[in-house]
Amino acid sequence: MQIRSFQLSDYRSVAELLEEVLSEECCEETMGAFARQLSWDSELVLVAEEAGNIAGVLIGTIDKQKGYVYRIAVQMDYRRQGVGRALVSNMNNRFRQRNVLKVLIAGDKHNELLRPFYDSLGLKPIDFVQLTQPLSIVAG
Repeated sequence: MQIRSFQLSDYRSVAELLEEVLSEECCEETMGAFARQLSWDSELVLVAEEAGNIAGVLIGTIDKQKGYVYRIAVQMDYRRQGVGRALVSNMNNRFRQRNVLKVLIAGDKHNELLRPFYDSLGLKPIDFVQLTQPLSIVAG
């Protein structure tokens, strides 16, 4: 499995993955944030690729010296195989390279469903932050 930066040729596969694994409401919110993050810094959108297929995606952003994991999505067939962990680990490396002092999870209702996954990474409830503004304003 390869973790790499999003490329324009990934757009259709990533959009299909998000539509498949996220609720309709979550997908709509995520697609907007995804587009905004691509316009600011596509290096903070990571994809996990396995045998030419997009297995997962992680959308991150940075505001001042805080890094945010906004959304992570993994194809059903690739769950429980370390894809999510690899995406988070890679994003944390990118955050460190950019001198991010604190990494937080966007604590919206959609990420609350992933609390067991984040707990398995050793993240504490304090690492979840409620975004009071949409991603477009947080990272602007």
